Amino acid sequence: MHPMHPVNAAQAGAASQSAAATFAANKVIRNTYMLLSATLLFSALVAMASAVLKLPHPGLIITLVGYFGLLFLTSKFRDNGLGLGFVFALTGFMGYTLGPIISHYLGLANGGQTVAMAMGLTGAIFLGLSGYALTTRKNFSFMGGFLMVGIIMGFVASLAAVFFELPGLSLAVSAMFVLLMSGLILYETSNIIHGGETNYIMATVTLFVSIFNLFTSLLQLLGFINSDE
Repeated sequence: MHPMHPVNAAQAGAASQSAAATFAANKVIRNTYMLLSATLLFSALVAMASAVLKLPHPGLIITLVGYFGLLFLTSKFRDNGLGLGFVFALTGFMGYTLGPIISHYLGLANGGQTVAMAMGLTGAIFLGLSGYALTTRKNFSFMGGFLMVGIIMGFVASLAAVFFELPGLSLAVSAMFVLLMSGLILYETSNIIHGGETNYIMATVTLFVSIFNLFTSLLQLLGFINSDE
């Protein structure tokens, strides 16, 4: 029996590592999309209940504390069963805050059309971008720094728009967030494919937040456009 040539051994080892990495990435993708589907459904049901029962919006402070608190707990327990519980607590809470917003738009002229259009566009953008990243397997990791800076700037600007009651700035932030969340969907999907994100709970949270912000931003923009028709 002849010993394997060093080059062939290295190639076989590299192929084996590549296959293992692809298998791991596919597992994360599968688990992420299963959990994402479940959380989207759960959040939608909570939002529907919140809108039907006409529950009040918790306000900016409670919303921020609830969101960042649950996000911290989800991240802290992401490697065990508690993490799953906090994912549903986080997405359910976000669904609750969404209910009064949807209820507000439904009460406006063409409100039902606005909400349906925002929902349809959100679904189309998410499926299109994630499908593109999964199909082409392009690496969008270079977008990470830009997205982080952009999201921080957008968050600060959105707070300024609320405190100083600047509707023009609020609309500009919504347009900015449509682009940022689209980029984040590409970035996170690519991150999973290339092994940058190996925890499906955190991948789910990132994609869920992207979809949530994309929907609310489109809702505000379309609501403004339809109000001028």
